[in-house]
Amino acid sequence: MNYVGPDLGFVLPVDKPSGPTSHDVVTMLRRALVTSKVGHTGTLDPFASGLLLMCVGYSTRLSEYLVGLDKSYDAVALLGVSTTTEDAQGDVIDESRGWECLTADQVDEVLNSFQGDLEQVPPQFSAKKIKGVPMHHRARRGEFVDLPAQNIRIHQLELLGMDLPIVRFRVRCSSGTYVRSLARDIGAKLKVGAHLVELRRTSVGDFSVEEAVKVDHFSDGSRIERRSIDPLRAVGHLPSVEVSQIDVEKLACGNTIPFEDPVTSTLVAVSKAGTLIAIAEAGEGYLQPRKVFVQ
Repeated sequence: MNYVGPDLGFVLPVDKPSGPTSHDVVTMLRRALVTSKVGHTGTLDPFASGLLLMCVGYSTRLSEYLVGLDKSYDAVALLGVSTTTEDAQGDVIDESRGWECLTADQVDEVLNSFQGDLEQVPPQFSAKKIKGVPMHHRARRGEFVDLPAQNIRIHQLELLGMDLPIVRFRVRCSSGTYVRSLARDIGAKLKVGAHLVELRRTSVGDFSVEEAVKVDHFSDGSRIERRSIDPLRAVGHLPSVEVSQIDVEKLACGNTIPFEDPVTSTLVAVSKAGTLIAIAEAGEGYLQPRKVFVQ
């Protein structure tokens, strides 16, 4: 029995520029690395830039454990103009000059009111699928879907600067939060409307865009190697446990192993000698393998 070893692949932090879609970046990386086994862990809109975590090789099997990580963004909203897409790419549907009467304290107070657990209605233009069809396809056909509000959490929302009608802010939020819709809702609460004009994702979980590879450097093998994230480190947000060779063999056969340690998560990263062996589910006194990385 062998560990998957180098073939386990890695997670690569990528700094997506404004313009290409997230899938475009996947295609670029597939060509550069000459492998079809590449996938991202959370879409960025084409106009947005910043951090994409790309799973490469066997590590594509880890993507489901990364998509739910919290994310941070730096954003710029334009007050007084509402658009169909809630960003600068849409058609203007309403305008107001009420922003001329706003003060920094009023804007800051409204931003503070959006911190915590919230319900957010997703935008009509998004990759969210309804009955298998992305919302942006439906919206372009002129369809309007009454979307239910989604539960989100805004951990931190900070006003970075204001030169009205421009407002710059930083947000750390749960996965599934639409910053475009946050800008829309801020504008609505200020009673002037708003849309997003710039968006940059600065972090995913504990991973920062400062550690990321730019798409222009995909052909630089040494840079890719330096910036790549080991699979065990990639799931570092999960509790981890080191096991014996006997337990490795049991997990590889799909069998449970004894486990008595208290954990704060139902999922556990199982390793041996610093190599990811499995993602397992913790039960009462045992670990049940969910995904195994030995052969």
